Amino acid sequence: MSPLVYIIGAGPGDPELVTLKGKRLIEEADLILYTDSLVNPKLFQNIKQEAVVQKSAGMALEEIVQVMVEAAKSGKKVARVHTGDPTVYGAILEQMKKLAEEGVEVEIVPGVSSAFAAAASAGLELTVPELTQTVILTRAEGRTPMPDKEKLVDLAAHQCSIALFLSATLIKKVVREFLEAGWTPEDAAVVVYKASWPDEKVVRTTLGNLHEDMRANGITKQAMVIISKAADKNLIQHGSYESKLYDKTFTHGYRKGVSAHE
Repeated sequence: MSPLVYIIGAGPGDPELVTLKGKRLIEEADLILYTDSLVNPKLFQNIKQEAVVQKSAGMALEEIVQVMVEAAKSGKKVARVHTGDPTVYGAILEQMKKLAEEGVEVEIVPGVSSAFAAAASAGLELTVPELTQTVILTRAEGRTPMPDKEKLVDLAAHQCSIALFLSATLIKKVVREFLEAGWTPEDAAVVVYKASWPDEKVVRTTLGNLHEDMRANGITKQAMVIISKAADKNLIQHGSYESKLYDKTFTHGYRKGVSAHE
């Protein structure tokens, strides 16, 4: 059997939001290497007594890979634990590449993304029928450049739900590009700081007040910013957008619809 590393999504913070498979693998692991600034250490309360738990925030890529390779090749079960879902801004490709060069296989275990945890905390449906049916997961351009066809102003022009990772320090730029793309200062926005953690904070605002409200709440990191027509807090009281799924006149494979006049 080839040496193997499990890359596990820890979810957004609440230790109950890890998958059952992720929890089992963490508890069976001989080595747990985790992003300590973002992963809740409560996930490790029921691990093996002899398991080694190591923080990776202060380690370079080569150090992280070396630790995993040595453990995996010695027959140990290795759990590389990432925040949220590791396939979204997880920086896992570079790890997988170097592990492959060392003959170590990888299995990815998905997790709950902070984008969806934030939407849940804010009580949002990101895909409201006839209002918005698309969700874009992206970030503002900072030190890492964006591909030419993925500039924020171009993505924002779609006028759909947009969840912004890693963008809390670039909000002035975000607002400017959304306005340039045709959004208005009155359009709804929600900021969720540390979604699902005990000190979570949900700030409902508008595009025009986004920067000021984030500053007033001291939010400069670990924040998910969602800009969407679906973030309008008045939709629950006054919205009239309904799907066909539960419409009594709509026929599908499990139910025959009735006439609108019945």
